[in-house]
Amino acid sequence: MEGFSEELVSALKEVVGHSNWQCVGEEERFKSPCTKLYSEDGEHLVLIHTNGKFYAMDSACPHEGGPLEQGDIEELCDGRLALTCPWHYFDFCLDDGSSTSGLQNQVYEVKVCEGKVYIQTQNALSLNPWKKTQPKEPGNTEATGSTQAIGDECSLTFWASKILCTPDPEEKAKLTHQVQELWNSGRITEIGHTEPPVQPCRKENLTIVQPGRIKRGKGGTLASRVALLHSLANIEQWAIDLSWDIITRFATFELQTGERLPKEFFSDFVKVAGDEAKHYCLLEKRLVDLGSRFGDLPVHNGLWQSASDTAHDLLGRLAIVHMVHEARGLDVHPQTLQRFLAQGDDSSAQVLEVIYTDEITHVAAGLKWFTYICDKEQRDCLTTFHELVPLYFRGYLKPPFNAEGRQSAGMSEEWYLPLVKPS
Repeated sequence: MEGFSEELVSALKEVVGHSNWQCVGEEERFKSPCTKLYSEDGEHLVLIHTNGKFYAMDSACPHEGGPLEQGDIEELCDGRLALTCPWHYFDFCLDDGSSTSGLQNQVYEVKVCEGKVYIQTQNALSLNPWKKTQPKEPGNTEATGSTQAIGDECSLTFWASKILCTPDPEEKAKLTHQVQELWNSGRITEIGHTEPPVQPCRKENLTIVQPGRIKRGKGGTLASRVALLHSLANIEQWAIDLSWDIITRFATFELQTGERLPKEFFSDFVKVAGDEAKHYCLLEKRLVDLGSRFGDLPVHNGLWQSASDTAHDLLGRLAIVHMVHEARGLDVHPQTLQRFLAQGDDSSAQVLEVIYTDEITHVAAGLKWFTYICDKEQRDCLTTFHELVPLYFRGYLKPPFNAEGRQSAGMSEEWYLPLVKPS
């Protein structure tokens, strides 16, 4: 700024400083349809790139806080483009943030100048979570920011084990989402090797009984619906732990070829863990809405038996947990959903639909890696599955089967019908 008076330079700097235009990077950097941008004040944004144009809006869905950066871009009936929340499928128009649901999301003006992308907002933005200003002990889940609780130097298995040892399910879910965010953003890169606990920790005030003594209810009364939602929340709590356990327990697994599992394996199960944490939070919120909360009723630890039985066998774990138990969850969904709808409980039904959609992808993940290992080790997939299920699962598989849901996950009838008791 040579040749200009100091007073003019200061005035120009003040004008620029108050223009609220934040440069977020080179245009070429944003080839993905959606990119999350971290705001210094915690109100993060999503930058959308489609048809050669850029848009920006708040990344948290105004309905339940769903991650819009994980949503899809769709065309509405009036021809306008919208970003759809992956949790409950609420749509938000890219140009003004309006929604067919009646909700409204905050949008921000975006400009591209000399190859750089600018967003008009008064808050500083970053492609990475903001670093903490005061160091805290690793694992301090009372921190509020997504990076305040987690150190950059820690491995994925370190945090997997940490989550398994976290007794409070709300903290377990919260920490799961924090680790998922850091793994996806590249802040955690190492798989590592940390021994998992023999069994995940649970809160001391939980009443734990044998599985057969749990009254799940049939959804015909409010108390019955609460009991059923409570049982589902317990399942989701265990599902979080099962996802982190497979990550840390099989971190050093080697195929018969001597190869290690690819990074994609761990990314898939980090996503599964994040989904299960989301499910737990949705169920807990619904329980509170109905005048209850998780822990008010007895729970059981029966789901961990399958994890213990397959602690030494990755193919067995994938077969039983993801291709038997989670597939069974798809089977019971239609009937469970109808029980809530019959009582006019649309809010609970909506939660069940979100869970069902995600669980299809979880069964698909189990099938994907089961067939991957079998192919690498030159095993016949179906034969191996039909040998492992009787080894680790008590009894036969029982109909009715949700053939449509299973097929959506890639599991055709040839996988499960041979395991049904002969008539």
